[in-house]
Amino acid sequence: MNWIEAIILGIVQGLTEFLPVSSSAHLRIVGEFLPNSADPGAAFTAITQLGTETAVVIFFWRDIVRIIKHWSLSLVGKVSRKDPDARMGWFIILGSFPIAILGLLLEDYIDSQFRSLWITASMLVIFGLFLAIADHVGKQERVLQDLTVKHAIGFGLAQALALIPGVSRSGGTITAGLLMGYTRAAAARYAFLLAIPAVFASGLYKLYKAMTGQEPEGIYTMGQTLVATGIAFVIAYVIIGWFMRYISERSYNLFVWYRILLGAGIFVLLGTGVISA
Repeated sequence: MNWIEAIILGIVQGLTEFLPVSSSAHLRIVGEFLPNSADPGAAFTAITQLGTETAVVIFFWRDIVRIIKHWSLSLVGKVSRKDPDARMGWFIILGSFPIAILGLLLEDYIDSQFRSLWITASMLVIFGLFLAIADHVGKQERVLQDLTVKHAIGFGLAQALALIPGVSRSGGTITAGLLMGYTRAAAARYAFLLAIPAVFASGLYKLYKAMTGQEPEGIYTMGQTLVATGIAFVIAYVIIGWFMRYISERSYNLFVWYRILLGAGIFVLLGTGVISA
């Protein structure tokens, strides 16, 4: 049965990682309705995100190679440091610091208190409303070439909020981008690129701790976790393309209402004792 559960959770991870609905919240919630009725755990979540993030690397491969190449060449003066791709490399590094620092400082809370379903449900609703406001009031004029140091830090701080399940890594970063005046497509694209260092660092860190016995034993074996990771990769690759096309033509209202209804539903289930926080 654990293999089937791992497959289900892998599907959930792939479907939700890049949508502004919080994949960690969905893994936490869905876990309660599976036969084990338990939290899959922070380690399982982080490791399966390696699959979805690999999908990002492949999807944006040309952009990533160009950014790394120009950034590297700018270090030795062969490309101007004002080059857009060289600057993007620096901005991604700068924007990754907040989540890296807070992730290490708050690791114990991330693995325990932050995973309370009361907190998850609250974050789904609150940040769903923030996304709605940002999508409505944002000027949506700026593109990624307009990125500045100040904005890179703003994006990075927003991404760090995703350490709390229910916020959503993409949702929080996109919300910040919209509030700073970036277009929907630009905010989403940068959210995906910015997540690469943080997700790989977190996933590999948790994988290392699990392989060396430093991580508490979870519900799922390493084999089951890796199967879930592979499934998440395949589904996520399809979702990225769909999502980028969707937001180029439509607002985020669908995701806003989904978040609010899901959060409200979890509140009802918690209040009536159907599930435990």
